[in-house]
Amino acid sequence: MKRMQKILSLSLAAMLALSAPLALAESGDTNSSAQQTMQAPPEPPSGQMPGGPGGPSDGQQPPEKPDGDFSGGPGGAPGGPGMGSSSAPTEYQAAFTLTESSDGQTYESTQGDENAVLVQEGSVTISNATVNKTGSSDGESADFYGINAAILATGGTLSVTNTAVTTAGTHANGIFSYGSGTTVNVSDTAITTTGNNSGGLMTTGGAALNAVNVTVSTAGNSSAAIRSDRGGGTVTVTGGTYETAGRGSPAIYSTADITVSDAALSAADSEAVVIEGGNSVTLNNVSISGNDANLNGQSSVKTNVLIYQSMSGDAKDGNSTFTVNGGSMTALTGDMIHVTNVTTAITLSQVDFTYAEDSQVFLSASADAWGTSGKNGGHVTLTLVDQDIEGDLTADSGSSLKVILSASSSLIGAVNPGSASQDVSVTLDATSTWTLTGDSYLTAFSGDMSRMNLNGYTLYVNGEAQ
Repeated sequence: MKRMQKILSLSLAAMLALSAPLALAESGDTNSSAQQTMQAPPEPPSGQMPGGPGGPSDGQQPPEKPDGDFSGGPGGAPGGPGMGSSSAPTEYQAAFTLTESSDGQTYESTQGDENAVLVQEGSVTISNATVNKTGSSDGESADFYGINAAILATGGTLSVTNTAVTTAGTHANGIFSYGSGTTVNVSDTAITTTGNNSGGLMTTGGAALNAVNVTVSTAGNSSAAIRSDRGGGTVTVTGGTYETAGRGSPAIYSTADITVSDAALSAADSEAVVIEGGNSVTLNNVSISGNDANLNGQSSVKTNVLIYQSMSGDAKDGNSTFTVNGGSMTALTGDMIHVTNVTTAITLSQVDFTYAEDSQVFLSASADAWGTSGKNGGHVTLTLVDQDIEGDLTADSGSSLKVILSASSSLIGAVNPGSASQDVSVTLDATSTWTLTGDSYLTAFSGDMSRMNLNGYTLYVNGEAQ
């Protein structure tokens, strides 16, 4: 009875709120409009609202994402939010809504659920500005649609250059690009966020975001430096420094197609990279490190790179890709790569790896907290191109592993050492080598055994010693 009274009270409050006149925001900028409440944002490209296809079908709460928040928020481990509204907001509120370019201005917002700067159409450039955002929000409106971000674009093209952006609330992202057809370009800009669930650069709903020489620092939990969420998009980052300090805050959280080149990235209390669903991350000449010392949410494997599907509906289904060309990757704890509940293609070329002292596993493919038991293994094609790696490659009974060594690559480690998986193959070309560090069990092998160093161990192919 009390629950029914509460529902009726909330419904009445909502009706009164809808009937109230819309307030006008004060604006001291001559290039901004005075409207505070704006038109509704478009739906994500799929047309689905949160809770649509991809979510649990039994009406039960889906498993937590790696950051410890229930699914429904940003991409998990790192960047995820919590529970929120189940549909797109009907309006935006902003301290400043820009329709023309500006130079040398200061923009501030102290209200919760309000953007400091909002751009919805046209071509707008913000240069040499200071943008300060305080006030908090919660849930999906902030994480899917940009409510409460310091700077939000929901249409047109927004360019931000030589600007300082600071946020101090929860669910207060730095710069947010939302919606198909929206493009945000950011250059020579510093972004600092201190609250939980407050990423640096955020992209959702099929938008595009391009960043050049940007510095991002986030302090809160679930606050990835480069993050995306429902509806994905395309993110291209060149140069700059991206650092996170909070738990479950990777340097990159991808439900989009993200490419980062010539940049430095680090996560002090999280995986370095998380890829959710049928999405991608490409790193070119990047230095990146992670420290997944404290497991987030229901994840059971400490890892530097997590590739998974959460089943929350926030990331599209399909195969994912992870490509690293040159640069360096450091794992301060755990496996280098963990794959679960998804099929992925991983390509590594000329990467300098530094391995954690607490794990001898380079890559693990196995069931974890997400998906349907018995069907939630990891399925991996690992291609090495002029690449040296050390550590075991493992797969459980519900997972598969295909390993290709090419162009003078080398592997020092065991493959499927426990003989758990019944679908593991290795292809060794005429220029590459494999040194065993334990008995290895394959279902298929292609290559010249003279290129192998058994090192006192045994290679079994379909149960027969080679």
